[in-house]
Amino acid sequence: MIEFKGVHKTYDTGVKALKDVNIHIDKGEFVFIVGSSGAGKSTFLKLIMREEVPSAGEVIVNDYRLSRLKRREIPYLRRTMGIVFQDFRLINKMTVFDNVAFAMRVIGASNRDVRKRVPYILGLVGLQNKARSFPMELSGGEQQRVGLARALVNNPSLIIADEPTGNIDPELSYEIVELLNEINRRGTTILMVTHEHDLVRMFDRRVIEIRDGCVVSDSISGEAGHEVE
Repeated sequence: MIEFKGVHKTYDTGVKALKDVNIHIDKGEFVFIVGSSGAGKSTFLKLIMREEVPSAGEVIVNDYRLSRLKRREIPYLRRTMGIVFQDFRLINKMTVFDNVAFAMRVIGASNRDVRKRVPYILGLVGLQNKARSFPMELSGGEQQRVGLARALVNNPSLIIADEPTGNIDPELSYEIVELLNEINRRGTTILMVTHEHDLVRMFDRRVIEIRDGCVVSDSISGEAGHEVE
């Protein structure tokens, strides 16, 4: 599903963002990526989404070898994943229904498929009664659930959640992660980046810590951390 083999990333500024990263994430896993600001988490995600390429090493995502990927193939890679952002990135002039439907229309889905799929996904995230609402009429937690619905609507094999609880109340954070848990139980691989260690400890999941560009531990939440040599 996701594999990093000896990956280094050095930017033109000379900043060494990742150093000899070796990670294997299987299909169907739920993995938290933790680390402080500047640790390398954002670069890690950018490599997975093919927004950046490694300076050395190899990245494989959903059977795509990213260093060999042609520009015209990048959209097909990205169709295999759904992205949930910290700042929601909803279109305020569109209803909840149309925000979610937009992701389907971008890839050419028929109106018939949109009418069938979007209500199902809104029901999955508990927003079946908010389809005609606009984003500014929703709470932060509801807006993030719209973002999650949009990420899910094209049935990706991988969901990347980039600090999805960063802009919502702490009591709603558990709710969002529990939703991600339910999606994972249905077979979708979940990769969640967060700095909220207290939240991570509530869930019995794999945790990869990145520090100063290196993977320093890889363990199951609640276990003693396994330091990577």
